[in-house]
Amino acid sequence: MDEEEVPRLAPMGVKDSKLLTPESRSRLAEKIRDIALKISYDELSPSQIDEVVLKARKLQKLNFLEAKSMARVIAELRPKAAWVDASDVKPERYARQILDELPEGMKRMVLVSEHKADRKYPIVSAASIMAKVRRDAAISALWEEYGNFGSGYVTDPVTMEFLRRWRRTHTDYPPMVRKSWKTLREIESDATQARLTTGHS
Repeated sequence: MDEEEVPRLAPMGVKDSKLLTPESRSRLAEKIRDIALKISYDELSPSQIDEVVLKARKLQKLNFLEAKSMARVIAELRPKAAWVDASDVKPERYARQILDELPEGMKRMVLVSEHKADRKYPIVSAASIMAKVRRDAAISALWEEYGNFGSGYVTDPVTMEFLRRWRRTHTDYPPMVRKSWKTLREIESDATQARLTTGHS
């Protein structure tokens, strides 16, 4: 986005996507598209995430995977400066990981890496809105295949019930679910406990 366009974001209502309804996000996404020079996405499949989280060394787990993904987006957009919401507990380490993955000519760019950047910087809020709208669309498409399983978040009781019910009738989880998700271990533990309790009764 051109720097002079950024001040338009906050008055439009752009803020952390988690604070907005799906309808508000969709409405704002159209306005963001109108003023953005270019929008880039990098999607990671559940199997890609599982491969890293389950097999890689500890330091090369999810945060590192996200940094590489972020670098691909930045490399495609080629901005003079970029702001990112740090996934790592150490924002400066996250910034270094991103910069290390960028093409040689971009390694000296201005990169601001901070926690809660999606609340502090409207440009990051705008990116979070675009990503969430894309996620919402993906979830809707999956509902067509699997039925309404809720939001896909661990805090959603509809999602948790879907996973428990699925596991009772299948030997494995559907391919849309990350096998490395610790929530699955909790479900497996609960299922094992239920079987043991039933066996003792």
